[in-house]
Amino acid sequence: MSRLETCFARARAEGRPALICYLPVGFPDLDATLDLVPALVRGGADAVELGVPFSDPLADGTTIQRASQRALENGVTLGRCLETAARVRQRVDVPLLLMGYYNPFLRYGLARLTADAAQAGADGFIVPDLPPEEADELCAVAQPRHLAVACLVAPTSTEERIAAVAARAQGFVYCVSLTGVTGAREALRADLATFLARVRGHTALPLAVGFGVARPEHVRSIGALADGVIVGSALIDHLDRLPAGERVAGAAQFVGWLRGAAAAPTV
Repeated sequence: MSRLETCFARARAEGRPALICYLPVGFPDLDATLDLVPALVRGGADAVELGVPFSDPLADGTTIQRASQRALENGVTLGRCLETAARVRQRVDVPLLLMGYYNPFLRYGLARLTADAAQAGADGFIVPDLPPEEADELCAVAQPRHLAVACLVAPTSTEERIAAVAARAQGFVYCVSLTGVTGAREALRADLATFLARVRGHTALPLAVGFGVARPEHVRSIGALADGVIVGSALIDHLDRLPAGERVAGAAQFVGWLRGAAAAPTV
């Protein structure tokens, strides 16, 4: 089995959802990223999305926009993200997914991107602005290198769009829990179960839910309906509130709290 398949299978065997954490590469700086990812894994993250910063992140709210801008100011490029992925891979064995917008990937060259990502030890890509009908070129060069391309569906997606995503998705289907942009929320959509049932009708792949996840009760609620939970903005907000010297320990504690295995953060 691939690392992604193993990740979901292990969580399923333990009766819980896989917890996937999003961290922008270069936030708060490149050196910190190298220490924060292993800390997330120690805290209980089953997989990590390495965010590739972009100047116009349309799907992201203010938290990730701000973190992405800081990473760009720190000189982070797609090439440096791949270098960072390779260095992180030496320290963790969980799946590493490169999450970024399509324009930088296309400029880098899809064949070169997939070759370098495989060499770095990455497990796949999440591209929020890539519609399924335009994903075939990336999928064609990613699949031979055993790199998954996880596609996104939203509550507003038509049955036709969900079917198109399901036909192309690899690894898992990223289910956006709400309409709008990323960002921590107090509550999840009341009709989340109905939405996930629609998606499940089109695929046997694991379903992972992201956007708005911020608290342990969100993880528990989603875990009763889906195979994975994705947290990003809430983690970044928490790290941003901590002094630099407390971020590594704080990252592990925050993930442990989400998993129900650690006390609530005090900051």
